[in-house]
Amino acid sequence: MVSGPSSLTRLRWRRRFRSLLALLLLAGLALTAWLWSPPPALTVPLVHVIDGDSLTVRQDDAPLTIRLTGIDAVEYRQDCARGATRWPCGREARAALEKLAGRGPLHCEVAAKDRYDRTLAACRTAPFPDGIDLAAEMARQGWAVATSDAYMVEEAEAQAKRRGIWQGDFILPENWRATHERATTAVTPPDA
Repeated sequence: MVSGPSSLTRLRWRRRFRSLLALLLLAGLALTAWLWSPPPALTVPLVHVIDGDSLTVRQDDAPLTIRLTGIDAVEYRQDCARGATRWPCGREARAALEKLAGRGPLHCEVAAKDRYDRTLAACRTAPFPDGIDLAAEMARQGWAVATSDAYMVEEAEAQAKRRGIWQGDFILPENWRATHERATTAVTPPDA
C-alpha cells in the first residue's frame, strides 16, 4: 500500500485550512475590537453655553451646537419655586455649566443627532478618563434630571442633598417645554 504523495498532500491541505481558519479568527477579533472601541473624542473650543445642557463649540471653523447626552436641564427661561418665592433656576443652571466648562477646550464623544439637528455628545473638560464629565456634574449639582441610567446616582445624590432645582419645586424640563413652546407661525398659501 502506497500512501506517500496523497497523505502528504492531505497534510498540506489541513495545514493550509488551519492557517486560513486562524487568519479568519484573527480578522474577526480585530473587527470586533474596532467596532466596540469608543468613538474618537473631538477636541473643540467652547464658543458659548446656551443653557444647562446645550452649548456651542467650533469644529472646522464652523459653529456646532451640542446637547449633552443623558441629562435634561431646566430651560434658560424656566423659573423654580422655593416656598412662595420664584427664582430663575434656568439662568443658574446655565451659569453652573459655564463655570464647569470654563473657557474650554472640551473633549466630546459624539453619539448622534437629535430631531433639532443638534449633535448629541458626552463632553469632558479633559480627555477620558480625566477631567469633569459635564453631564454627570450637572446632575450631581442638581441642575439637571437624568434621562438615562448613566446619571441616576448623581441625580439621587442631588435630590437627597437638596441641591440645585431640588431645593424647592420645579416643573420637569420636558413638561415645561411642552407648555411654553413658541407658537409656530402658520403659513397660508397666497391663493387661499
